[in-house]
Amino acid sequence: MTETESQAERQKRKMQKLKTKVDQHVAACDQERGVMILLTGDGKGKSSSAFGMVMRSLGYGYKVGVVQFIKGQQLSGEELYLRDSCPQVDFYQMGTGFTWDTQDRDADIAAAKTTWEVVAPMLRDESYHLVIIDELTYMLSYKYLDESMVIDALSNRPATQSVVVTGRGGTSSLKEIADTVSEIKDVKHAYHDNIKARKGVDY
Repeated sequence: MTETESQAERQKRKMQKLKTKVDQHVAACDQERGVMILLTGDGKGKSSSAFGMVMRSLGYGYKVGVVQFIKGQQLSGEELYLRDSCPQVDFYQMGTGFTWDTQDRDADIAAAKTTWEVVAPMLRDESYHLVIIDELTYMLSYKYLDESMVIDALSNRPATQSVVVTGRGGTSSLKEIADTVSEIKDVKHAYHDNIKARKGVDY
């Protein structure tokens, strides 16, 4: 047996062992229900990941709801595409921009409550396969919305509905009820090198 053949055999045994382990784990997953995913952390890509799941759902013809807190003054590529090309997506933005733009806490709270009134019915409607709640974490950390109300709505949504919550500083309560929590780390960002946000990449 040559050295190359020996390496190939070892690799084959390793992959067979891994496949057996993976197959066993897949077989053990017998629950069929919607999930809650929390995408948090200081790194770039939380909203982008959520919109990737929007595309997945649309590929299967599912109904999707997207609600964005904070963002809205500057048009984004995802907004332009969804509004023009995806009538099966119910898309809503709070439209006030970032809190450092408004500098008006009372107005921000009012806008957050109005936006939540759009989210809440979606979380009760089983026709939505997927609901994206973008930047919700800020509304809780700034105490613009009552956390217990939000947690209750998320916890009691239809069993078939999945929901994705994004934003920095995901609270312990959100993490506790989420099925999947991913924290995106900020290793390096072009912004810190004074590189402008790129159309079609950053927005």
